[in-house]
Amino acid sequence: MFRLLRTGAMVAVAVGINVQAQENRDKTSASRGKEIFEQCSGCHSVETHETKVGPSLKGLFQRAKLRNGQAVTERNVRSKIEKGGDGMPAFSNLLSDKEKIDLISYLKAL
Repeated sequence: MFRLLRTGAMVAVAVGINVQAQENRDKTSASRGKEIFEQCSGCHSVETHETKVGPSLKGLFQRAKLRNGQAVTERNVRSKIEKGGDGMPAFSNLLSDKEKIDLISYLKAL
């Protein structure tokens, strides 16, 4: 019985450490994404719902749809970043895959 309890406690600790590590990675990714967003901030706001050259991205992942009618998903937001459109330049060759992941992590945290 003691062995089972000890094993269960070790599993719970391991799961807790893994969850905490993932949360820390997400925070780090989002903070790097905030730095990357600086190059987007000339056209997009994240502090208000005000439209600059492009739409505000405040609360982007709480919305049902993007302006093009697509659902707000990581995949669709990444596609928009990569391909651009409607006056937005494509960033597929300007941002690395890791930078895109970090930028999306930041946008999800808004």
